[in-house]
Amino acid sequence: MTSDAEIVRRVREGDTAAFAVLVARYRDRLGRYAVHMLGDRSDAEEALQDAFVRAYRSLARCREDGQFGPWLFGILVNRCRTAGRRAARRHRMFVRDEVSLERASAPETSDRAEWDDTVRWAMERLAPPLREAFLLKHVEDMEYEEMSRLTGTGVSALKMRVMRAREQLRALLTEVERV
Repeated sequence: MTSDAEIVRRVREGDTAAFAVLVARYRDRLGRYAVHMLGDRSDAEEALQDAFVRAYRSLARCREDGQFGPWLFGILVNRCRTAGRRAARRHRMFVRDEVSLERASAPETSDRAEWDDTVRWAMERLAPPLREAFLLKHVEDMEYEEMSRLTGTGVSALKMRVMRAREQLRALLTEVERV
């Protein structure tokens, strides 16, 4: 497999088609993160596409060719933050009728699918900084130092956010199980 550094070098030398290899290599993982972070496939796809476009346009700023993945992930984290703020403003513009939304739920599904929906619901209720830290730690399996480099947030603050996210998720999921 060709290294990221080699592909980045080729793109910088004018082989623009080589960038498609990087997109294919990172699309699934970054897309999964964006969907978890934003909770909406359309918003996630938009943030992901924007991250790839921005990465391509500013490839000269990727200082260490071998660090393309973390650099791209950092761009996506920022795009998700922006998209999350935009979505929050959009949701404030509409009146949400939670009772109607719950009545319109999908027909009975397997226990696993139901649990997945419940976890997704609980994740959406976390404040974006808590959700971001939790996903980076427990879904993307990153170390706190790497998370700190990506987000620009201190390690101790990230540890606190992950702990608070766990506590809030535990409380939300426990409450749901009681019902």
